[in-house]
Amino acid sequence: MAESGLRLHVSVSATTRPPRQGEVDGKDYYFWSRERFDEEKKSGAFLEWAEVYGRAYGTLRREVEPYRRQGIGVILDIDVNGARQVRRLCPEVVSIFLRASCMEAYEERLRQRGTENEETIQRRLAGGLRELAHVAEYDHQVVNDDLDSAVARLRDIIGVLFQGRENAG
Repeated sequence: MAESGLRLHVSVSATTRPPRQGEVDGKDYYFWSRERFDEEKKSGAFLEWAEVYGRAYGTLRREVEPYRRQGIGVILDIDVNGARQVRRLCPEVVSIFLRASCMEAYEERLRQRGTENEETIQRRLAGGLRELAHVAEYDHQVVNDDLDSAVARLRDIIGVLFQGRENAG
């Protein structure tokens, strides 16, 4: 993002899961109790939210709306259910499905992480298959087997979007 020169903000999601080693509250996620998450949900603080693998995740409106009003693009890292909610509320969004080339590569990444037990790995793999069934709902898909190639493809997609904005206004 820094290299692109584009006006972008990466939204920080809220979650009820505990932080993994090295994750920082307010940078990687907002790590909240279930009670706080539910209170924020009731107050309408979320643009979207979902239960994923037994934990709650959500995108806070304050992480999106002020930036959009300033003409800054906002990147959301959300699942297919969250993306569907956002598309309903903001039909002009551009959606990108980021994926591994195959389920074997996805499984290998989960195992290399070393943070999941076998039951969780199997649940995540099944969830990944369910999510792949929705890839056609997205405007673009990017295969993330090579980080440099995936970043270049994302940069191309986002760059074209910003060129369109500049040419339109």
